Amino acid sequence: MYKASKYEVSPDLKHVLLAYNVAPVYQHSYTAFYIICSLDTPATWNLNPPEVRNAQLQFAAWGPQDQQLIFIFENNIYYRSRVDNRSIRLVSTGKEGVIFNGLSDWLYEEEIFQSQIAHWWSPDGARLAYATINDTLVPRMELPMFTGSPYPTGKEYHYPKAGEENPVITLYVVNLNGPLHTIEMRRPDDPRMGEYYVTMVRWATTTKLAINWLNRAQNISILTLCEATTGVCTKKHEDESEGWLHRQNEKPLFSRDGLKLFFTRAIPQGGRGKFFHISMSISQPNTSTDTLQSITSGDWDVTQVLAYNEDSQLIYFLSTEDGPKRRHLYSADTFGSFNRRCLSCALSDSCDYISGSFSHNMSFFLLNCKGIAEVHNMESNDNLRLTLDSMQMPTVEYKEINIDDYTLSMQILKPAGFVDTSHYPVLLLVDGTPGGQTVAEQFHLDWATVLVSSFRAIVVRCDGRGSGFQGTNLLHRIQNKLGLYEEQDQKAALNFILKESYVDKTRVGAFGKVYGGFVTSRLVRGDESPIYPDEGHFIHSEATQQHLSQSLVNFFEECFRLPERVFEEALEEESEDEG
Repeated sequence: MYKASKYEVSPDLKHVLLAYNVAPVYQHSYTAFYIICSLDTPATWNLNPPEVRNAQLQFAAWGPQDQQLIFIFENNIYYRSRVDNRSIRLVSTGKEGVIFNGLSDWLYEEEIFQSQIAHWWSPDGARLAYATINDTLVPRMELPMFTGSPYPTGKEYHYPKAGEENPVITLYVVNLNGPLHTIEMRRPDDPRMGEYYVTMVRWATTTKLAINWLNRAQNISILTLCEATTGVCTKKHEDESEGWLHRQNEKPLFSRDGLKLFFTRAIPQGGRGKFFHISMSISQPNTSTDTLQSITSGDWDVTQVLAYNEDSQLIYFLSTEDGPKRRHLYSADTFGSFNRRCLSCALSDSCDYISGSFSHNMSFFLLNCKGIAEVHNMESNDNLRLTLDSMQMPTVEYKEINIDDYTLSMQILKPAGFVDTSHYPVLLLVDGTPGGQTVAEQFHLDWATVLVSSFRAIVVRCDGRGSGFQGTNLLHRIQNKLGLYEEQDQKAALNFILKESYVDKTRVGAFGKVYGGFVTSRLVRGDESPIYPDEGHFIHSEATQQHLSQSLVNFFEECFRLPERVFEEALEEESEDEG
């Protein structure tokens, strides 16, 4: 018996691929053992490379057609056309921790693709595009791994820092029908693209591949359309920015013949700078010229292009036209005056944060409401209803602070049963990631919800300079000044809430991770920082001296509980003993 924790059904619905003994590697990647089970017979197949038994694979998944599948072992790609066929090795250059075929290395998994997958099937399954990522020249650094024991263990990674060598990425396409034939996709012949990233790969047709190339400075990008049969790539669009280019891993949409291309780009919209809007590039048959048109415009952002209906010539997308904290579904004509209409605004009384997806034939779309605090039950479940009724959900308030020529958006979470005559501890949750957004009218059940409900604390988030979906002027304010303006805006949000009479000014905390951790470290460094611990919070008490060795939960318990007189008495006794 196998205790499978992941599964995937084949496209022909006749087999299931089961993964067991799954072991995480990075944030998205994992290794596992795999077995294929027939859904019609008792037959099973262990998934292994030739002449290897009980192989721990780095990846395995079905292709787009019938029973074809690939798996990755020792950084090499293997292919099976059917479950009962012998595996064929497509590439053999893999080297553990150094050369990755079809898989992301640490940098591409964490920062660029946000996935361990670095291969892409053509729609008909006849070809496979894959990346080879070479970390040979990337310096190594030992990072601590916290395993729950008192001491961390060290593990070395190829870890590129600013000014050091980056991984070298190369893209190939292998033909899977007939004799194996692999062709390299040629990168742009542009001296400005000396060191580069590949930020997006997508098949436009069964023989054409769209690739986005970004220079290391991240201020020049080139979108190309490559012929899979020759490796020749043609430039379709180029972007350049005085700051940096944002949203570079978004996938464009294509018409069935590949002649129409839809993508988002930042377009000037007046005094607030550039906003992201949909552009349509049309290639003329038998010519090298393209026509570029902007389908949408205004001082708001298109956040996602969802689908293109070729029959009705409509493009569907999500945007912030109704407000930067909101998302609604729109359609727009791709001809004439590009008329657009909102398809979800009628739901604004009950939902202001929408996501959506479309059926393959474009006959139906599914709306997901993410911005309503009320939970709707799709079935009458008494136990679930009783559980929900017993939950003390926070109340959510939104505030805006006008500072000079920009607006600081705030979200304040207050505990259930809040009364303004009580005194509550405050936690500032800091993100500040350039281009990110933490204040949105989207429903969340997250760590902040637990803090508010469990500790009866007030949690504050804010979006200021450097945040997304409010134009490139606000986004690029932090260019070459990372951390400076984010710190000032977080302080402004903190000072705003500290003016309220219901805040206990002796119990104020801040928490951030990744980039937010960097901003938080700047917040607490000041001599007059209101954030715990400082000289007004019993810095010499035993509890404070120990809080760095306690768990994060215990730290918040210590920070958020009311101070006790016993700490002061203990300090006085210590002083008398020393005297």
